[in-house]
Amino acid sequence: MKLSSVDGLDRGATKQIVYDSARFSPVHPTRLFIDAVNTATWRDRKFYPVLNERSDSEVAALDNSVLAKMLQLKRDNPLPEQGKLSDDFTFELDRDQECPAINEFVDYREKHPMWGMPYGMPGLSLKQEFKVLKWLQEGAKVAPSKPLSKKAYREIDKWEHYLNGSTKKQQLVARYIYEHLFIGQLHFKDHPDHEFYKLVRSRSAPGQPLDEIATVRPYDHPGVSKFYYRLRPIVSTIIDKIHFVYELSDQRKHRYDQLFFSPDYEVTSLPSYDAETASNPFKTFGEIPNNSRHQFLLDDAEYFISGFIKGPSCRGQIALNSIRDRFWVIFTKPNQEYKTEISKILEKNSMMLSLPGKEADNIGLLGFRSYDKLGREYMEMKDKFIRTTLTEDEHLDLSYIWDGDQVNQNAALTIFRHFDSATVTKGLIGDTPLTAWVVDYTIIERLHYLLVAGFNVYGTAGHGLASRAYMGLLRMDAENNLLRFLPSKQRKQIHDSWYLGSTGLRWVSNFYNVEHETGIIYQSDKPKTEFFAQVRDKLGPAAGPLDTINNCHQESCVRNGASPLAQQVDKKMRELAQLSGLDLVALPEMSFIRVKTENSEQDMVYTLLIDKALKNVSVLLREDSRRLPKQDTLTVVPGFIGSYPNFFFSVDLAQLSELIHTIKNAKEQTQIDALYSRFGIRRNNPEFWQYADWFNEQHKHQRGLRARLFDLNRYSNL
Repeated sequence: MKLSSVDGLDRGATKQIVYDSARFSPVHPTRLFIDAVNTATWRDRKFYPVLNERSDSEVAALDNSVLAKMLQLKRDNPLPEQGKLSDDFTFELDRDQECPAINEFVDYREKHPMWGMPYGMPGLSLKQEFKVLKWLQEGAKVAPSKPLSKKAYREIDKWEHYLNGSTKKQQLVARYIYEHLFIGQLHFKDHPDHEFYKLVRSRSAPGQPLDEIATVRPYDHPGVSKFYYRLRPIVSTIIDKIHFVYELSDQRKHRYDQLFFSPDYEVTSLPSYDAETASNPFKTFGEIPNNSRHQFLLDDAEYFISGFIKGPSCRGQIALNSIRDRFWVIFTKPNQEYKTEISKILEKNSMMLSLPGKEADNIGLLGFRSYDKLGREYMEMKDKFIRTTLTEDEHLDLSYIWDGDQVNQNAALTIFRHFDSATVTKGLIGDTPLTAWVVDYTIIERLHYLLVAGFNVYGTAGHGLASRAYMGLLRMDAENNLLRFLPSKQRKQIHDSWYLGSTGLRWVSNFYNVEHETGIIYQSDKPKTEFFAQVRDKLGPAAGPLDTINNCHQESCVRNGASPLAQQVDKKMRELAQLSGLDLVALPEMSFIRVKTENSEQDMVYTLLIDKALKNVSVLLREDSRRLPKQDTLTVVPGFIGSYPNFFFSVDLAQLSELIHTIKNAKEQTQIDALYSRFGIRRNNPEFWQYADWFNEQHKHQRGLRARLFDLNRYSNL
């Protein structure tokens, strides 16, 4: 059941599980606005109503409404206001979830009297509840959406015309753009920040009512000989967990012309939509210059990395344990010197870059093995290419790293893992991490086609396993790229520090390119730290602002633009960030802290992020057996990181030292309980919704266009 739009409320609920890692046959997608266009069709697909659909009266409007019954159940059985909630409530991500149909509600109420809505949180105020119930009594009527402005229609017309050109080159470029932008929220620059669009394929031409083509993957055959790329306005409330923005503008169009139409190349034929070709971007788009495609992805690298970080593939502990809790990402630049050689070798070996999407949902549980083999063969081929192409006098150095022209902050990213979710953000945040990725064109392109374009959340266990296994290969490839820039004598030692205790495991990383020395000169026994110091110098402003809280190695560190009051709080947060190991056992994965000042308008927000240490990330299961809790660290970031806060803290400025002391010494359960009673906002706190609103408002104030509502689905019961 999705309550982010009136359409979702009207559609109702289904007992079909979306995320099911054990199914052997794919199920039909149930994407709102895509896979059915009216209520009757949703009923045919086993969705049952949560609003009254029986008789037209005010009494029936409430008696036949699951929504009304759930709200009233909460009113009749409010939560206790003190302490953590009992074990009768389940909050695990993969818990058994229930949403009864109206004829099942009596049984549900008897079994779970405390499970009213909102589940495991305080109920609505009387005023809010009355407003909802009154609306239901009046027939749950909704005013029609406001029409788009003439300004918006002009932009839509302009872009739909641009993306539906008639030449082979225009059609191929438009297909490439669509297959990369279909998942995000598109926004016209300088337009109102509540207007967003989806890029879709439609049977109807621009200017006509949109008739969206519903396919599982963006490269599936459209089923018609002629279709059009269209912009569909988003009418639902957008949640931060799926929100990543791509801006369209005249400058963007000019950039596309530079990348895709200015270079001298010919498109001789349009590629097919058969799975073997369409799932492999190196075959499908082989006639578009590699460097053009590469630069297109670099220009907005955070957006494209967000595709798999915020997309449906990146959910749950098994999917997320393929990456570390915090690592940096930088990129190789499009290669001008060897572009002809690279293009030839990619064309010759495109089959080696085949991805599990080739078999779609027909792949079996052991189907990952053939792609594992191909991925390793590609890494061997790549290693050989580097060794044979570079002469003894040529070495990999910083000239191979993309610097974003020293202005584009997509050049350096930090990825945080929060156990069963993740976040990507611009800048090198935190101290030098254990691992980092150097991402080249084939890696970022495969990330997108493996985990975004080619991933089916409604697919089989075999498809999910193959995607997860291949993701490990991409991580290894990016890590090996980093090693090539480090001193050859220290590479093996550094590599092995990432894979402790992984002897004999199938997915342990291969180790490549030992003998070809880097062209970077190192002065110390900490080459990773030196390397990224030089990278930061090379990138300049594109590396983002210096982290003055977690990476301060001098007596005074002052954040740019910080007021004297903010500097005072930063100093305390720097002290908090120095906690490590078992001093962090009380904290959840990711939490927001509100620092209250004498003037509430000056209250500040920081995000606390636990960086959990692991021996390795080589296998899917038994993460607890690979934990190294004594090596855990804490990253403290001004503002917001993440879409799923695990907890809210609230502390007066004068009590920051007390909070830090309490966190450090909270080892036993009674001490942990005291921490959350004193400074925490528990799920059942009567003021919970006021705090949630405050954090959402601050998020919008700080991040504007790129901020949307936080998802409280993973808020901890502490």
